[in-house]
Amino acid sequence: MKKQRLLLLGFFLASFQFLIAQGSPDYNGGLKIKFDEDGKKYLRLISWAQVQATYNNDAPATSSKTSFNLRRARVLMFSQITDKFLLLTHFGLNSLNAGSLSPTGKGEVSQLFLHAAWAQYNLGKNHAIGGGLHYFNGISRLNNQSTLNMMTLDNNRQSWATIGLSDQFARHVGIFMKGKFGKLQYRVAVNDAIINGLDARPAVSGQAVYGGANLLGTKEAGKTFAGYFEYNLLDQESNFLPYKVGTYLGGKKVFNIGAGFFLHPKGTVKIESGNTVGEDVSIFAIDAFYDAPLGDDGSALTAYATYQSNDYGENYLYSAYGTGNMVYTHIGYVFAGDKTKTRFQPYASYGSNSYDATSNNRNILGLGINAYMSGHNSKLTLEYKNQDFGTSTSAVTLQAMIYL
Repeated sequence: MKKQRLLLLGFFLASFQFLIAQGSPDYNGGLKIKFDEDGKKYLRLISWAQVQATYNNDAPATSSKTSFNLRRARVLMFSQITDKFLLLTHFGLNSLNAGSLSPTGKGEVSQLFLHAAWAQYNLGKNHAIGGGLHYFNGISRLNNQSTLNMMTLDNNRQSWATIGLSDQFARHVGIFMKGKFGKLQYRVAVNDAIINGLDARPAVSGQAVYGGANLLGTKEAGKTFAGYFEYNLLDQESNFLPYKVGTYLGGKKVFNIGAGFFLHPKGTVKIESGNTVGEDVSIFAIDAFYDAPLGDDGSALTAYATYQSNDYGENYLYSAYGTGNMVYTHIGYVFAGDKTKTRFQPYASYGSNSYDATSNNRNILGLGINAYMSGHNSKLTLEYKNQDFGTSTSAVTLQAMIYL
C-alpha cells in the first residue's frame, strides 16, 4: 500500500531540476513518476499541442482563405533508474489539416509516428554517449530548437537544413556524444543517411540532386557527420536534453556564442560526362543568442542572429533548401508586468537566403506577438509572415499552445 501511495504521489510531483518551464508561475516541471523516495529513479512525461488558424490572402481562387491546422501533437517521455543511463522516446504527429485528414483516421499523416528514441550512457558527470533515432544535431542553435518554447510562431524553416534530405524529420539514426568542458558545451554525431529521401528527382547535368545514398549506395554516400559547439558566457544552460530553448522570458541571463557543421560526403549527385558522380554536402554556421531580464519589473529581451553557409552541390535548389548563404535574426521584448498574470512579447524576425541557382533571394519577414498566460505552458501567438521569392506571399496565423 505504501508503494501505491508513493506511485500516486509521483503523478503530482512538480519538482524536476532539468526541465523547469520557462517563465511559468504555475508550472514546476510537470508529471514525474518516482520509483523511489528520493526521485533518482523516475519516468518523466511531457505532452503538448499547437493548434492554428491561418488567413492566407494568396490562397487559390477555389480555396478558402481561412484554414485550421493541428500543427503539432506530441508526447515525450524519458526515464532513469540510475544516473548512469537514460532512455528517451518521442512520438506524435504534425500538420494535420483538411488536406491531410483521412476518412477513417488511417491515412499517412493521421498516424502517430516515432520522432525519436535513443539510449544514453553517462561518462561521468559532464559527458555522455548514446545512439538511436536522436536529435543531437549540428549546424546551429535553431537546428536543435525545441518546439515547446520557440519565441516566433515556428522555427526558421531554412535552419532545419536537412529535414527529409538526409534524416527523418530532423532526426538521424546514429551515435552521438555530448557534454561540456567548463563553459563550453558540445555535441557531435555520426549517422546513417536516409536512402529514400525527400528529393527523389533523377540525376541531371549541371544541377545536383540529394540522392547520394540511393543512387551511389551507402558504401560511398551512407554516412553524415555533425557537430555544434557553444560557449556560455553568462548563466549556464542545461544540456541534459538536446532541445535548445527559444526564450527564457528573462528567467535566465544567457549570452552564448556558437558554431556548428554538417557534412555528408557525396550526399548529392549530378551527371557529368554521362556518369553519375557524387558531390559533398557541407553546411556551416555561426550564431549568437542573448536572453536576459531588463530589471526587476518583469521586462526582458531575447535576441538571436545566425549566418549559415549551405553547400548542397552545384546549383542545388529544392523546396526550402539551396546552395548559397543565409542570414537570419529575431528579437523580442517582454513588457514589464506581474509574472503571475498574462505577459506580452512582441517580436520581429527576418531571414534572407541567396542561392547559386537563381538571382532571386528568398526574404522572409515575420511580425508577431505572444501572450503568455502561464509561460510557455499556455500561450497564444499571432504572427504576420511575408515571403518574397520571385513573388510575394503573406499570411496571418493565430496559434494556441498548451504543454504539460
